Amino acid sequence: MSELREECGVVGVFSPRETYEIGRTVYYGLYSLQHRGQESCGIVVNDDGVFASHKDLGLVNDVFNNSTLDELGVGSLAVGHVRYGTTGKNERANAQPIVVNHIKGSMAVAHNGNIVNSGDLRRELELEGSIFQTTSDTEVIAYLITKERLRTDCIENAINAAMHRLKGAYSLCMMSPNKLIAVRDDRGFRPLCYGLTEDGRYVVASESCALDAVGAKFVRDIEPGEIVIFNHEGIRSIKDHCNKNPKSICIFEYIYFARPDSKIDGISVHRARVEAGRALAIDYPVDADIVIGVPDSGLDAAVGYARESGIPYGMGFVKNKYIGRTFIAPGQAQREKLVNIKLNVIEETVRGKRVVMIDDSIVRGTTSRNIVEKLRHAGAKEVHLMLTAPPFVDECYYGTDVSDKSQLIAANHTVDEICTLIGCDSIGFLKMERLHEMIGTAPNVGYCDACFGGEYPAGRATTGKFKFETKLSESKKKEN
Repeated sequence: MSELREECGVVGVFSPRETYEIGRTVYYGLYSLQHRGQESCGIVVNDDGVFASHKDLGLVNDVFNNSTLDELGVGSLAVGHVRYGTTGKNERANAQPIVVNHIKGSMAVAHNGNIVNSGDLRRELELEGSIFQTTSDTEVIAYLITKERLRTDCIENAINAAMHRLKGAYSLCMMSPNKLIAVRDDRGFRPLCYGLTEDGRYVVASESCALDAVGAKFVRDIEPGEIVIFNHEGIRSIKDHCNKNPKSICIFEYIYFARPDSKIDGISVHRARVEAGRALAIDYPVDADIVIGVPDSGLDAAVGYARESGIPYGMGFVKNKYIGRTFIAPGQAQREKLVNIKLNVIEETVRGKRVVMIDDSIVRGTTSRNIVEKLRHAGAKEVHLMLTAPPFVDECYYGTDVSDKSQLIAANHTVDEICTLIGCDSIGFLKMERLHEMIGTAPNVGYCDACFGGEYPAGRATTGKFKFETKLSESKKKEN
């Protein structure tokens, strides 16, 4: 699948002593989270209250090198971010972390998610005199917290107060002059965890795979609604917003977004995908010769389908390791071109075979059609497409760029019509009632499935992604 655009990844580090390596620790963490965003990235290092930052458009290894990392200097605190924007265009001004300097000090904010009431909050702040430099909802969060900071005695109390106003998805990695702070919204839409290195550095990250990358041992996930503060006095936690709402982790984290070697809220992403493949084999049995998976998120599920069905598993595609996830590419035409460069069929695996191809989802359908055509060109006799997600039938407002229902193939076509449009012999979507099998039924396990026709736990967004980048003529048309 290469039609979805996801949100972001965040990393933060607190070191008990100043070190030149702190920027590089964040760099390695971001590198392992590159799959979560490939538009832009940035790092901010805190040297005793003085912030040094570098951010730009591009991949982590393009934006940073030894020279730029050296220039970030020494520090005991640092935060970093990789971005795909679900609010605001892809431009340098919207790159994160966002740094705010105010009368009580400085603050850096890295955000994963999407605030559904950001438009209303921004209007309120602008009427009070705030001047915005970006079109990102992250700046709204930063300004709202700054506003509260001016009338509270510490940053964590300001965050606590601001959380009463924020609606939607936000996992935040923040830094004040002397504190690293991790924050997760009260429904836990997006993942966030922390770990500890042998030399005493605390590392906060969107996924546990980033902890592995920097040599940190996983400690635990941040709870929905929790504020965790790391400083020289130790670790403190504020849980005023915990247990206010049912947990609503985005189920697509397990289907597609997260790396398979990550664990999110104690659940293995790899195991979840294998379970989805197993469920597909039970619900959609097919007479076939080989099961293949579309890299990367379809591979684990293909193993599950093969195990359950007894059909041999094979390597059907070679992936160009130097091209990232094509859903990140701006524009559908460019995404389609990148698919041809990104994936190539192993002809010996599929020639003359009845093929079951496992992928994670279909959004617009163009990429899936392209891949099916490649398989047929390589000699596949039949192609049966199995998806580890139910049909996308509605928009997402919590950090996934599915904002226009008219572009969703499943919202406008029947399953049989989709099968014809894609060009496959049969198609099977994971059933809604199977979603819970991916993550189990342990206490406090809950997920958001709004984009598949479920309920919106935190409501719908009040403004569109490009609200502040719309031409005057287009705005007038919408008003009329």
